[in-house]
Amino acid sequence: MHILARQVRFGIDPFGRDGFTGANSYAGKPTTEGFGLYGSLWVYLKSKLNRDTGFVVNVSEIDAEVREQVLPFFGRRIREICAERRIPGLSDIYQWLEQSHTMLAERFGKKQICRLELELNPFRKAGVIWENRKMLVYTERFEFAAMHKLWNNRVDEQANFAMFGQCANPAGHGHNYILAVTVCPPKNKTGWLGHLQKTVQTEFLSLVDHKNLNCDVKAFAKTNPTVENIAQYAWKKLKGKLTPCKLVEITLWENDRTYCRYNED
Repeated sequence: MHILARQVRFGIDPFGRDGFTGANSYAGKPTTEGFGLYGSLWVYLKSKLNRDTGFVVNVSEIDAEVREQVLPFFGRRIREICAERRIPGLSDIYQWLEQSHTMLAERFGKKQICRLELELNPFRKAGVIWENRKMLVYTERFEFAAMHKLWNNRVDEQANFAMFGQCANPAGHGHNYILAVTVCPPKNKTGWLGHLQKTVQTEFLSLVDHKNLNCDVKAFAKTNPTVENIAQYAWKKLKGKLTPCKLVEITLWENDRTYCRYNED
Protein backbone atom coordinates (compact mmCIF):
# COMPACT_ATOMS: atom_id res chain seq x y z
CA MET A 1 0.00 0.00 0.00
CA HIS A 2 1.32 3.44 -0.93
CA ILE A 3 0.73 6.80 0.77
CA LEU A 4 0.96 9.85 -1.48
CA ALA A 5 1.47 13.27 0.14
CA ARG A 6 0.55 16.51 -1.64
CA GLN A 7 0.95 20.08 -0.41
CA VAL A 8 -1.60 22.67 -1.55
CA ARG A 9 -0.46 26.24 -0.84
CA PHE A 10 -2.87 29.13 -0.51
CA GLY A 11 -3.35 32.68 0.70
CA ILE A 12 -6.44 34.19 2.33
CA ASP A 13 -7.31 37.82 2.96
CA PRO A 14 -8.91 37.82 6.44
CA PHE A 15 -10.77 41.06 5.73
CA GLY A 16 -12.97 39.67 3.02
CA ARG A 17 -11.46 40.64 -0.29
CA ASP A 18 -11.44 37.75 -2.73
CA GLY A 19 -8.05 36.31 -3.57
CA PHE A 20 -6.81 36.09 -7.12
CA THR A 21 -5.53 32.99 -8.84
CA GLY A 22 -2.09 34.27 -9.75
CA ALA A 23 0.24 32.82 -12.37
CA ASN A 24 3.11 31.51 -10.22
CA SER A 25 2.80 27.72 -10.06
CA TYR A 26 5.25 27.58 -7.13
CA ALA A 27 3.26 30.02 -5.00
CA GLY A 28 -0.08 29.75 -3.25
CA LYS A 29 -3.31 29.63 -5.24
CA PRO A 30 -5.52 31.46 -4.50
CA THR A 31 -3.24 34.15 -3.14
CA THR A 32 -3.47 37.71 -1.89
CA GLU A 33 -2.30 41.08 -3.09
CA GLY A 34 0.08 42.47 -0.53
CA PHE A 35 -0.05 41.10 3.00
CA GLY A 36 -2.36 38.19 3.78
CA LEU A 37 -2.58 34.89 5.62
CA TYR A 38 -0.51 32.13 4.05
CA GLY A 39 -1.02 28.44 4.73
CA SER A 40 -0.57 25.05 3.16
CA LEU A 41 -2.68 21.92 3.47
CA TRP A 42 -0.96 18.53 3.27
CA VAL A 43 -3.21 15.74 1.99
CA TYR A 44 -2.14 12.10 2.47
CA LEU A 45 -3.88 9.52 0.27
CA LYS A 46 -3.46 5.78 0.92
CA SER A 47 -4.14 3.31 -1.88
CA LYS A 48 -2.82 0.62 -4.15
CA LEU A 49 -1.29 1.93 -7.37
CA ASN A 50 -3.30 2.31 -10.54
CA ARG A 51 -1.84 -0.30 -12.92
CA ASP A 52 -2.32 1.89 -15.97
CA THR A 53 -0.71 5.07 -14.63
CA GLY A 54 1.51 3.99 -11.74
CA PHE A 55 -0.22 6.70 -9.66
CA VAL A 56 -2.08 6.60 -6.40
CA VAL A 57 -3.83 9.54 -8.02
CA ASN A 58 -2.76 12.37 -10.32
CA VAL A 59 -1.79 15.13 -7.88
CA SER A 60 -3.62 17.70 -10.03
CA GLU A 61 -6.85 16.00 -8.88
CA ILE A 62 -5.92 16.65 -5.25
CA ASP A 63 -5.18 20.29 -6.04
CA ALA A 64 -8.49 20.74 -7.82
CA GLU A 65 -10.60 19.14 -5.07
CA VAL A 66 -8.90 21.05 -2.27
CA ARG A 67 -9.26 24.37 -4.08
CA GLU A 68 -12.88 23.72 -4.98
CA GLN A 69 -14.09 22.13 -1.73
CA VAL A 70 -11.81 23.12 1.14
CA LEU A 71 -10.21 26.50 0.56
CA PRO A 72 -13.47 28.47 0.16
CA PHE A 73 -14.57 26.91 3.47
CA PHE A 74 -11.28 27.96 5.13
CA GLY A 75 -11.75 31.48 3.79
CA ARG A 76 -15.28 31.77 5.20
CA ARG A 77 -14.32 30.47 8.62
CA ILE A 78 -11.25 32.69 8.90
CA ARG A 79 -13.25 35.79 7.97
CA GLU A 80 -16.02 34.91 10.43
CA ILE A 81 -13.53 34.48 13.26
CA CYS A 82 -11.67 37.67 12.39
CA ALA A 83 -15.02 39.50 12.36
CA GLU A 84 -15.40 38.32 15.98
CA ARG A 85 -12.09 40.07 16.73
CA ARG A 86 -10.23 36.89 17.60
CA ILE A 87 -7.74 34.64 15.86
CA PRO A 88 -8.25 30.94 15.04
CA GLY A 89 -7.01 28.59 17.76
CA LEU A 90 -5.97 24.95 17.55
CA SER A 91 -9.48 23.77 18.41
CA ASP A 92 -10.82 25.72 15.40
CA ILE A 93 -8.18 24.26 13.12
CA TYR A 94 -8.85 20.66 14.20
CA GLN A 95 -12.56 21.19 13.50
CA TRP A 96 -11.74 22.55 10.04
CA LEU A 97 -9.57 19.53 9.27
CA GLU A 98 -12.29 17.10 10.33
CA GLN A 99 -14.85 18.94 8.18
CA SER A 100 -12.35 18.99 5.31
CA HIS A 101 -11.97 15.22 5.64
CA THR A 102 -15.74 14.87 5.34
CA MET A 103 -15.76 17.09 2.23
CA LEU A 104 -12.98 15.13 0.52
CA ALA A 105 -13.68 11.57 1.69
CA GLU A 106 -15.89 10.60 -1.25
CA ARG A 107 -13.92 12.50 -3.89
CA PHE A 108 -11.21 9.89 -4.49
CA GLY A 109 -13.15 6.64 -4.69
CA LYS A 110 -11.62 3.84 -2.64
CA LYS A 111 -8.50 5.85 -1.88
CA GLN A 112 -8.33 6.65 1.82
CA ILE A 113 -7.51 10.12 3.11
CA CYS A 114 -5.45 8.90 6.03
CA ARG A 115 -4.05 12.24 7.19
CA LEU A 116 -4.60 16.00 6.81
CA GLU A 117 -2.14 18.59 8.14
CA LEU A 118 -2.43 22.36 8.05
CA GLU A 119 0.99 24.01 8.01
CA LEU A 120 0.60 27.21 10.03
CA ASN A 121 4.10 28.58 9.52
CA PRO A 122 7.55 27.14 8.67
CA PHE A 123 7.98 25.51 12.09
CA ARG A 124 4.48 24.55 13.22
CA LYS A 125 1.54 22.48 11.92
CA ALA A 126 -1.62 20.82 13.20
CA GLY A 127 -3.04 17.59 11.82
CA VAL A 128 -5.50 14.74 12.14
CA ILE A 129 -4.62 11.09 11.43
CA TRP A 130 -7.33 8.59 10.50
CA GLU A 131 -5.28 5.46 9.70
CA ASN A 132 -6.12 3.21 12.65
CA ARG A 133 -8.05 5.57 14.88
CA LYS A 134 -8.65 9.28 14.76
CA MET A 135 -5.77 11.14 16.36
CA LEU A 136 -5.25 14.89 16.70
CA VAL A 137 -1.58 15.79 16.35
CA TYR A 138 0.56 18.88 16.72
CA THR A 139 4.06 19.20 15.26
CA GLU A 140 6.75 21.74 16.07
CA ARG A 141 10.16 22.02 14.44
CA PHE A 142 13.46 22.78 16.15
CA GLU A 143 16.97 23.13 14.76
CA PHE A 144 20.43 22.20 15.91
CA ALA A 145 23.90 21.97 14.39
CA ALA A 146 26.23 19.06 15.01
CA MET A 147 29.10 17.16 13.43
CA HIS A 148 29.64 13.45 13.09
CA LYS A 149 31.68 10.77 11.40
CA LEU A 150 30.29 7.47 10.15
CA TRP A 151 32.71 4.59 10.64
CA ASN A 152 32.71 0.84 11.19
CA ASN A 153 35.69 -0.35 13.24
CA ARG A 154 35.19 -3.93 12.06
CA VAL A 155 36.38 -3.15 8.53
CA ASP A 156 39.34 -1.27 7.04
CA GLU A 157 39.50 2.30 5.72
CA GLN A 158 38.84 1.31 2.12
CA ALA A 159 35.71 -0.60 3.12
CA ASN A 160 34.53 2.32 5.25
CA PHE A 161 34.79 4.79 2.39
CA ALA A 162 33.03 2.30 0.13
CA MET A 163 30.28 1.99 2.75
CA PHE A 164 29.86 5.61 3.89
CA GLY A 165 31.48 7.74 1.18
CA GLN A 166 32.39 11.26 2.30
CA CYS A 167 30.59 10.66 5.59
CA ALA A 168 33.66 8.61 6.59
CA ASN A 169 35.90 11.68 6.42
CA PRO A 170 38.28 11.23 9.41
CA ALA A 171 37.84 14.88 10.44
CA GLY A 172 34.07 14.53 10.42
CA HIS A 173 31.53 16.83 8.81
CA GLY A 174 28.58 18.90 9.94
CA HIS A 175 24.83 19.21 9.40
CA ASN A 176 22.18 21.74 10.25
CA TYR A 177 19.54 19.33 11.48
CA ILE A 178 15.80 19.99 11.73
CA LEU A 179 13.94 18.05 14.42
CA ALA A 180 10.14 17.76 14.20
CA VAL A 181 8.39 16.58 17.36
CA THR A 182 4.82 15.33 16.83
CA VAL A 183 2.53 14.93 19.84
CA CYS A 184 -1.11 14.42 20.74
CA PRO A 185 -1.96 17.72 22.47
CA PRO A 186 -4.12 17.72 25.61
CA LYS A 187 -7.72 18.91 25.47
CA ASN A 188 -8.78 22.04 27.33
CA LYS A 189 -5.40 22.65 28.94
CA THR A 190 -3.02 25.58 28.64
CA GLY A 191 0.71 25.91 29.20
CA TRP A 192 1.62 22.67 27.48
CA LEU A 193 3.33 24.30 24.49
CA GLY A 194 5.88 26.12 26.64
CA HIS A 195 6.53 22.90 28.55
CA LEU A 196 7.05 21.01 25.29
CA GLN A 197 9.53 23.59 23.99
CA LYS A 198 11.53 23.70 27.23
CA THR A 199 11.61 19.92 27.54
CA VAL A 200 12.88 19.42 23.99
CA GLN A 201 15.58 21.99 24.74
CA THR A 202 16.73 20.51 28.05
CA GLU A 203 16.28 16.80 27.35
CA PHE A 204 17.59 16.62 23.78
CA LEU A 205 18.83 19.80 22.09
CA SER A 206 21.22 20.72 24.90
CA LEU A 207 22.88 17.32 24.49
CA VAL A 208 23.48 17.50 20.73
CA ASP A 209 23.56 21.14 19.63
CA HIS A 210 27.02 22.25 18.45
CA LYS A 211 28.49 18.94 19.57
CA ASN A 212 30.69 16.30 18.02
CA LEU A 213 28.17 13.49 18.27
CA ASN A 214 30.76 10.71 18.17
CA CYS A 215 32.81 12.21 21.01
CA ASP A 216 30.42 14.30 23.11
CA VAL A 217 27.30 12.11 23.23
CA LYS A 218 27.72 8.87 25.16
CA ALA A 219 25.00 7.09 23.17
CA PHE A 220 27.11 7.39 20.01
CA ALA A 221 30.45 6.29 21.43
CA LYS A 222 29.95 2.87 19.80
CA THR A 223 26.89 3.56 17.62
CA ASN A 224 27.07 5.45 14.35
CA PRO A 225 25.19 8.80 14.64
CA THR A 226 23.23 8.29 11.45
CA VAL A 227 20.02 10.24 10.92
CA GLU A 228 18.14 7.03 11.77
CA ASN A 229 19.97 6.53 15.07
CA ILE A 230 19.74 10.20 16.07
CA ALA A 231 15.97 10.13 15.48
CA GLN A 232 15.66 7.05 17.70
CA TYR A 233 17.86 8.71 20.34
CA ALA A 234 15.60 11.79 20.33
CA TRP A 235 12.59 9.52 20.86
CA LYS A 236 14.24 7.80 23.82
CA LYS A 237 15.19 11.12 25.42
CA LEU A 238 11.70 12.64 25.04
CA LYS A 239 9.37 9.69 25.55
CA GLY A 240 7.31 10.11 28.72
CA LYS A 241 8.64 13.60 29.43
CA LEU A 242 6.18 15.72 27.44
CA THR A 243 3.15 15.22 29.70
CA PRO A 244 0.34 16.23 29.28
CA CYS A 245 1.20 15.64 25.62
CA LYS A 246 1.81 12.14 24.26
CA LEU A 247 4.75 11.68 21.91
CA VAL A 248 3.60 10.30 18.53
CA GLU A 249 6.66 10.42 16.28
CA ILE A 250 10.04 12.04 15.72
CA THR A 251 11.11 13.29 12.30
CA LEU A 252 14.73 14.31 11.76
CA TRP A 253 15.99 16.06 8.62
CA GLU A 254 19.71 15.74 7.90
CA ASN A 255 19.29 18.01 4.88
CA ASP A 256 16.41 19.04 2.63
CA ARG A 257 16.60 15.72 0.76
CA THR A 258 17.08 13.25 3.61
CA TYR A 259 14.99 12.62 6.71
CA CYS A 260 13.95 9.77 8.97
CA ARG A 261 10.71 9.30 10.92
CA TYR A 262 10.72 7.19 14.05
CA ASN A 263 8.18 5.83 16.52
CA GLU A 264 7.87 2.57 18.40
CA ASP A 265 4.82 1.22 16.55
